[in-house]
Amino acid sequence: MIPYGRQNISQDDIDHVIKILKSDFLTQGEIVPLFEKKIAKKVGAKYGVAVNSATSALHISCLALGLEPGDILWTSPITFVASANCGLYCGAKVDFVDIDPITNNICPKKLEEKLILAEHFGQLPKILVAVHLSGQSCQMQKIYNLSKQYGFKVIEDASHAIGGKYKSAYIGSCEYSDITVFSFHPVKIITTGEGGMAMTNKHDLAEKMERLRSHGITRNEKKMTHPSDGPWYYQQIDLGFNYRMTEIQAALGLSQINRLDEFVLKRNIISDNYNFEFENLPLSVPTHYPECYSARHLYIIRLDLTKINKTHNQVFKEFLAMGIGVNIHYIPVHLQPFYQKYGFKNGDFPEAEKFYESAITLPLYPDLSLEQQGIVINSAKSILGSIHDQDMKIA
Repeated sequence: MIPYGRQNISQDDIDHVIKILKSDFLTQGEIVPLFEKKIAKKVGAKYGVAVNSATSALHISCLALGLEPGDILWTSPITFVASANCGLYCGAKVDFVDIDPITNNICPKKLEEKLILAEHFGQLPKILVAVHLSGQSCQMQKIYNLSKQYGFKVIEDASHAIGGKYKSAYIGSCEYSDITVFSFHPVKIITTGEGGMAMTNKHDLAEKMERLRSHGITRNEKKMTHPSDGPWYYQQIDLGFNYRMTEIQAALGLSQINRLDEFVLKRNIISDNYNFEFENLPLSVPTHYPECYSARHLYIIRLDLTKINKTHNQVFKEFLAMGIGVNIHYIPVHLQPFYQKYGFKNGDFPEAEKFYESAITLPLYPDLSLEQQGIVINSAKSILGSIHDQDMKIA
């Protein structure tokens, strides 16, 4: 089985981890801060706050921005559930903005239309989580301009997008957002096993997130309610969590980041080859705006089911039968049973639902060989046939 995604682990990665395993500190040592600084320098942000997952990063980002019960968070329905759950963790209401059928990211026009209505009814969001699906940035300048007009904060969920660029700057620079979140799950661009990081250019947000990831505790006397009792003293001044990243994870990340640009380049080469080979198949390949350089985390095709005499489910199963580990990214969040308890239903976000009915994720990762990609391509051609073949059948 050729998986849809897979980590790339080098001997240097292994050596970095072994070195930490033999050291005095497996957690709360010097390596996590080094990793934070290296990522921040790479993407052009002032601060990085490493945590144990991107989900944790989203949670503390929302808390740092003051999201609380009675507030509203908006995000894309085409994302992993964590992009929405982070709002519920804070007691806020969650709603969605339908996608652009070309990029599959939040549609700026639909966002603006929804904001106009929300302002009229006094239901503006406090936070928008803009999801960079597959590694391509949302149209952040348009989103940023709307955030200034309507007064909401912006979190970039860049779990798919480290190493990508928007308007020639690395995603994560936070030029058009308050906070950007990265994921280091094994199938992502680089990995720490599990892990995530929140980037920001605002000192107060970084400081708040640092406390929240470690039980809300501070050793900074300036933040304490009274003078310190001694060198051992600390105070809990927030209700925080144990979201810390270990030294072991950070060591792996420090090694992996050295190959970030190489990984992204390989992903783009593989994606471009897919695009070329699929030109005459009854499907749509990913579309990218000229101002975006995608990290290409996922390669999602959209089937033209009007030209294929098979269902979405049949095509998916045929790929699996041929040893191709396809996947679906994602089931629209508003269709999940948990979210339907909040009143969401089929038909609420039509473009997201059309996407789900036709999308399939094909294998894409740096170690995917030409031979393996050839197997995927030939399987697609066998399962789907060419547009010419379909026209002949119709005739």
